[in-house]
Amino acid sequence: MDNYFELKISINPQMEDIVSDICFTNFACEGVVLAEETYKDLVMTSTTEGTLRVFLTDLNKNPVEVLKTEREILKERGFSDEELGSWDITLNEKENQDWSKKWKEKWTVTHVMDKITVVPSWLEYKPKKDEIIITLDPGCAFGTGTHQTTQLCMKALEKYFKAGQSMADIGTGSGILAILAKKLGAADVYGCDIDDTVIDVAYENANKNGVTDPVFELNTADKITKKYDFVCANILHNVLFEIMGDLKNLLKEDSILSLSGILYEKKDIVLEAIKRENLNILDTFTQDQWISFVVKK
Repeated sequence: MDNYFELKISINPQMEDIVSDICFTNFACEGVVLAEETYKDLVMTSTTEGTLRVFLTDLNKNPVEVLKTEREILKERGFSDEELGSWDITLNEKENQDWSKKWKEKWTVTHVMDKITVVPSWLEYKPKKDEIIITLDPGCAFGTGTHQTTQLCMKALEKYFKAGQSMADIGTGSGILAILAKKLGAADVYGCDIDDTVIDVAYENANKNGVTDPVFELNTADKITKKYDFVCANILHNVLFEIMGDLKNLLKEDSILSLSGILYEKKDIVLEAIKRENLNILDTFTQDQWISFVVKK
């Protein structure tokens, strides 16, 4: 096995999924490791929180230049230096070892709620009675079920989605939310994304979960003509602000829209867009530094 490269990026921990997605999109990336914690006598003695470790098989692009450009794009979209972290990097060539197994060691079963659990595909797990299991390969696309923003949408689906309804997931990533909707009894599910690399991943994850009839495609909300009973949009706050009108157009009269991907300190930006489109807030969910809104017409 050839040697590999380990890229370490100093980030604000709340940005870990966004930076991971950037790495998978731009580099020959086979996995990431988030915070690694060491315990002694049930007390945490060390943590690597704030340092994202990225495993690369090839330096097909200059990481310094790519990350510098992507960081500036996020700043233009409203993120501050404090929110992003420094993005200082170190890059080291490592002797060959089975890094594909190494990064998998850091993923475990995620109990989103009492009856909804996300299980990495390589782990064995015995479900409880009536427990909904979603099997995924974390790391291959944004939205693995472990991030708070994804979990907030999943909680909205569990509380408000009804069997027999239709569902659309805007910015579908791994397809996890569409898969969950189908397991909750959706009549049909649709997911779109602007990243063409995740479409095949979403179909693969759907197949792993026995979801045989989803539609995943490269598309944006403004080009969709069909209306849905339930719409999820787990996207950056500034994008939600821009496309709120397009999301509203996807709703039937009694439909529900779950908005997530919102840092608590950025909530006013999304609230302004909700007010602008005359949408009514039905519910609010929070988890750590993230907030989501469930709205209706």
